[in-house]
Amino acid sequence: MKTKIHPKWYPEARVHCACGNTFVTGSTLPEISVEICAACHPLFTGQQKLVDTAGRVDKFNQRSAAARKKQEEAAARKTAREAKKAATAL
Repeated sequence: MKTKIHPKWYPEARVHCACGNTFVTGSTLPEISVEICAACHPLFTGQQKLVDTAGRVDKFNQRSAAARKKQEEAAARKTAREAKKAATAL
């Protein structure tokens, strides 16, 4: 391993969030300032809102349902074709 190329490691680096939360972690910087943390992030606090302005979720669900229907129809055609083939083979 090469010497003198690794940065100094601070095992008790302080992290300060814009919301006022602070915690300790290991880092190559002694102090870190962040804008958002697990204490104030909407995903972790349960305040996340799904905004679907263009109807994209509905559009995706429609495409998914159409694809599922198409697969079922193809499977039915294949079953009918195999049944017809088995009937003519006898």
